[in-house]
Amino acid sequence: MKKIALPTENGILCAHFGHCQQFFIYDIDENNNIINESSLTPPAHEPGVYPAWLAQYKVSDVIAGGIGQKAIDLFKQSKINVHVGAPAKEPKLLVEDFLAGNLNTNSNLCDH
Repeated sequence: MKKIALPTENGILCAHFGHCQQFFIYDIDENNNIINESSLTPPAHEPGVYPAWLAQYKVSDVIAGGIGQKAIDLFKQSKINVHVGAPAKEPKLLVEDFLAGNLNTNSNLCDH
């Protein structure tokens, strides 16, 4: 089973990973169907906190707009795939695009 996490602000993907209000986490079955959606308030943001926190939830993938290289490296160390440069859309729509192989990503919106 996959677990996909997305940082959000005001119900859409947050352009700055470390500044999000909530994370939406989607459980995906072996047929690529969403079987559960949850919303979690993250702990206070400090460098390295979010990757370790999301790893506790057994997240397999993160879809982000902009994210710092240190966070990407920490996710990779935890065997979590990072998909960067996603557009500001509702998280469920982004997950559906990802599962269908239609997630449009551009450059990383974060340069630090």
